[in-house]
Amino acid sequence: MRGYVGKVARRLAGAALVVIAVAAAAAPLAAQRKAMDPQRRDTVATLDDPRVGLGAGAYNNAGIALWNMRLVSYTPKPAELDSARGLTFINSDLAFRGNLVYQGNFSGFMIWDVSDPRKPVLVNTTVCATDQGDPSIYGNLLFISAESPRSRIDCGTQGVQDGKDRMRGVRIFDVSDPRNPRLVKNVQTCRGSHTHTIVPHPTDTSVIYIYVGGSSSVRDASEMPECSDGTVAENPNTAQYRVDIIRVPLGNPEQAEVVGYARIFEGLARSPGRAGVPLSDTVTNPRALGPRGCHDLTAYPALNLVAGACGSFGIMLDASNPEKPVVLDAKSDVNFSLWHTAVFSNDGSSVVFTDEWGGGTAPRCRIGDPVRLGGNTILSLDRGKMTQHGYVKMMAAQTDTENCVSHNGGLIPVPGRDIMVQGWYQGGVNVFDFTDPNNPIEIAYFDRGPLDADRLVVGGSWGAYWYNGYIYSSELSRGLDILELTPSEFLSKNEIEAAKLVRMEEYNPQSQPRLVWPPAFPVVRAYLDQLVRNGGLPPARTTAIAAALDLAEATTGAPRAERLDALAAELDADAARAADPDRVRAMAAAVRELAAASR
Repeated sequence: MRGYVGKVARRLAGAALVVIAVAAAAAPLAAQRKAMDPQRRDTVATLDDPRVGLGAGAYNNAGIALWNMRLVSYTPKPAELDSARGLTFINSDLAFRGNLVYQGNFSGFMIWDVSDPRKPVLVNTTVCATDQGDPSIYGNLLFISAESPRSRIDCGTQGVQDGKDRMRGVRIFDVSDPRNPRLVKNVQTCRGSHTHTIVPHPTDTSVIYIYVGGSSSVRDASEMPECSDGTVAENPNTAQYRVDIIRVPLGNPEQAEVVGYARIFEGLARSPGRAGVPLSDTVTNPRALGPRGCHDLTAYPALNLVAGACGSFGIMLDASNPEKPVVLDAKSDVNFSLWHTAVFSNDGSSVVFTDEWGGGTAPRCRIGDPVRLGGNTILSLDRGKMTQHGYVKMMAAQTDTENCVSHNGGLIPVPGRDIMVQGWYQGGVNVFDFTDPNNPIEIAYFDRGPLDADRLVVGGSWGAYWYNGYIYSSELSRGLDILELTPSEFLSKNEIEAAKLVRMEEYNPQSQPRLVWPPAFPVVRAYLDQLVRNGGLPPARTTAIAAALDLAEATTGAPRAERLDALAAELDADAARAADPDRVRAMAAAVRELAAASR
C-alpha cells in the first residue's frame, strides 16, 4: 500500500500539473469542432503523479497523497448511515453555520460540532429518506432536498405504497436545538428537488426564496393534481422546462409554498451536442430540445445574479426580483455532458462551471480521458454576458474502479486572487488558481486510493469547501474530512493567514457570500507576496515596502497610521510604473484601510 508522498515528489508532480493545466486552457468555444478531430492530439490524464497507484481501502486505510495541504481529521459516518448499499446511504453536500456543519446523506443528514476541527463531535443523526439530501441552512431553518420515490412525508424508511405518503420537494427542519431537529414543513413539488438554492430577497429580510433544481420525471396527477407533463408547446402548464420557486416566510416557515416558476429556457439556441459528440439536425432526443430543468443553481446575492447549471446550458440570471428572474445570457458547449454547478469569482468578473460527465458514478479521469470532458470551464462575465476561455481538470489518472469527474467546490478567500477548492469524487480534492482564466494552475491536492481495487464502489469527495480557516470535504462513502492548506511557492503564509481572517457566520455554497477582508497586516502582506511572486514591482522596491510594513507594525495608534498613510502615498506613485498596477493599487487601498483602523 502506498502511503504519504514525500515532499520532493509532491513538488515535482505539482509543477507537471501546472504545465498540463495551462496547456489545456487554450481551447475556447470557437475551437470545439477542431477539438473533435480524431487526428488532433488532446491533453489527457497523466501517470506521472503521486496520486496514481494509491492503495485501496474502505476507510482511512487507503493510500494517501497530499501536496500543499494536510489532513487535520477524518471522521467516519455514524452507524445509522454507514452502508455501501448502492447509493442509498452515500453522503452528499455540506452547509455551515457557527461551529456546526450540516452534512447531507441520501437517507438523512448529520450535524457535526467542529469547534475543534481535529475532533468533530456528532451532535445529531437524522434518518430520513431523501435522495440526494442536499442541505442549506438559514438561521435556525435547515432545508433538505428530496427527490426519491421512496421518500415519505413522515421520514420513514419503509418505502411508499400509497402515493399520498410520498414526499418529493424540499423539507424544512427547525434546528434551533441541533440535537433534536424538528420537521416543520414538506414543500411538495411536481418533480421533487435534486438540489436547491437559497435566494434572499434584495430588500425584504423577512422572506427568502428557494430555487429548486432537478430534472426528474413529473409526478402522477393522483399524487399532485396540478402536475402535468409534456413540452411547453403541447402543454403550457407542463411541470417540465422550468425552475420552481418556493417562498419561505422566515417567521412562519410552515407557510412556505411554491409561488411560481421561471421558464428560463425559452428561446435558447439548439445545443451543439454533448460529451464531444455533436447533435445532428435530425436528432429528436429530448436533450436536443434543451434543458427541462437546472441541475443546480448558484446565487450571488451581492450582485443579484444566479448562475444556472442546466444540463446542456449554463445560464446567467438577474434575480433582482427573485420571483421573476430574467435571463441575461446562455452558453452551450459540445464538450460538456452536464452543466452541473457554478462558482463565481468574488468580484463577479468570472464564473466557473463544472461538467459532471458520466453522472458522478463512472470513471471519467482515466489515462485516455481528455481535459475538455468532465472538468471545468472558465467564463469571464461582463454585465451579464459570458465569454468562454477554456478548460481545467484534475489530471492525475485514476483507475476503472474510481468514479471521478468534476463536482462541487467554492472559493478560498485569498485577497487579490481567484482560488477554488473542489471535490472530484474518487479523484480527491484539489485547489486551483483561475485568476487568469486562460491559465489556471493547480496549487494543492489531497487524494486517497480507491475504495476497492477490483470493483467500482461509489465514493470520494462530493464537495470541498473553505469555511473559517479549514477545508471540509464530504466523503460519499467514508465520512467527513477536514483539511488545512500549508504554505508553498504557490501560496504564502501571509496569503493563508489573510484567508483565515475572513469569518463567516453562515455559508451555503449554492448561495455564495461576498468575501470581505478586515484591515490587517496579513492582507497587505498577501498583496506584497503576490507582487514578489509575479514580478509586479522591482525586488528593491518590494524589499523596501516590507521594511516599511515592519516599522509600522512595531508602532501603534497615530504613529502607525502616519507611517501607513505615507506608505500608501508611495504605493500610489509605484502603481504608475508597476508591471502589475492593479495589484499595487489594491495593496495601497488595503494599507489605507489599515491606517484608518489604527487611529
